[in-house]
Amino acid sequence: MRKKLRVAVLMGGNSPEYDISLMSGKEVLENLPSKYIGIPIVIPKYGNQWLKKLLKADADVCFIAMHGTFGEDGKIQGMLDTLGIKYTGSEVAASAVGMDKILFRKIMKAENLPIPKYLVVNKKNKKINLNLLGNPPYFVKPSNQGSSVGASIVKKRGDLRKALNLAFKFSDKVLIDEYVKGVEVTCVVLGNEDATALPVIEIIPQKGDFFDYKSKYAKSGALEIVPARISKNLIKAVQELSLKVHKTIGAKGFSRTDLILKENGDPVILEINTIPGLTPMSLLPKAAGAVGISYSNLLERIIKYAT
Repeated sequence: MRKKLRVAVLMGGNSPEYDISLMSGKEVLENLPSKYIGIPIVIPKYGNQWLKKLLKADADVCFIAMHGTFGEDGKIQGMLDTLGIKYTGSEVAASAVGMDKILFRKIMKAENLPIPKYLVVNKKNKKINLNLLGNPPYFVKPSNQGSSVGASIVKKRGDLRKALNLAFKFSDKVLIDEYVKGVEVTCVVLGNEDATALPVIEIIPQKGDFFDYKSKYAKSGALEIVPARISKNLIKAVQELSLKVHKTIGAKGFSRTDLILKENGDPVILEINTIPGLTPMSLLPKAAGAVGISYSNLLERIIKYAT
């Protein structure tokens, strides 16, 4: 048995979140405990030269630090399954469900979990009946992207087409959500069958009207308050709901569920992230740090959940 596990850190990929993935991967490599040997594997936007490097690396486990399409949607997971290589995070099915916002919503609805009212618009058939949603504002986003890529708030109906055209640049199917006004929170879950929820984080965007790409990754883009300034009962409700979402889709290792707390306090599930960001600005390490889990220890836990 090897004295040190060889950990191939996969980053990059054919995704609009390519640069963020490189940031996550770099952070993982710099903070891996000394008991591991870190091997960087940068996956370009095009080409498969990286695959030879991965096979040559003879890794015991792959740490997937990829966000968005190809990395977070089950594709790389399926490839690693075929190669017989262990990897961090969720397996194929849970990854695919987490990335497909339409399928995710259908599963949440089937489980009677709270979600916003929404419509699905197809790029080939753009007919829209807004009666279900009523008057604006609306929240428009691609059905299979992360980091709020292609997302926007529509404050008047005349701006809807512009928002749809932006979202269609990234996906052939787009969600139009009712705009849920309230406090935005997120909750990280760590573990597999014995998963536990970390402290709830309250998010207050500073760069835009919502927690968009710039708010997520720009310096001082958002105030992230942990623990969230909500009642203990509401914190417990959010944690229990996030655990239920994690287990319902079969997520493994770690996940982060984003929610809105309506003005009456009721939580509404927005989405789950099966590979949350691991950059210095990301919410996952911040939640872990709030309960005394250092970044290095967090990585060790994630690797152990995979091996």
